[in-house]
Amino acid sequence: MRAWFRDPELDRWLGPLDDDWCAHVETETTGVQLVVEHEGRPSALVGVEWDPLGDRHAVTDVAVDPSRRRSGVGRAALDAALAWSGHPAATGWVAFVDRDNAVALGFFGALGWTAGAVDDGLRCMTSPPGCAHRGVRAVAGPRRRG
Repeated sequence: MRAWFRDPELDRWLGPLDDDWCAHVETETTGVQLVVEHEGRPSALVGVEWDPLGDRHAVTDVAVDPSRRRSGVGRAALDAALAWSGHPAATGWVAFVDRDNAVALGFFGALGWTAGAVDDGLRCMTSPPGCAHRGVRAVAGPRRRG
């Protein structure tokens, strides 16, 4: 997946995927980075930060293999990530998108997410009604590298 971030568009909005970032997500306990696979190969990476109050969890990133961009992989990956049973329960989801990232804003908008206020240059996108997660309490911890 590191090779994906040599793509200028992906690197501009979500990069870099480097050792510091990997070390951070491997020890994170308040969210997850989910790798979505197709035919045994990674096709997307979806990050989630859990709301400790169980209100709305945040989608922190959706990175799609650049060779599969605009093929429906992003939608399938987001659907799979939001449905993952390891998330704690929540009433819905938000995503914070750079207000200049027209592609990401269009992606979430096409999926029925509502554009809200801009704070610190990021537009708050809110999931459609009925997008609550009824998962069980998840315990995340350090993961093996590699």
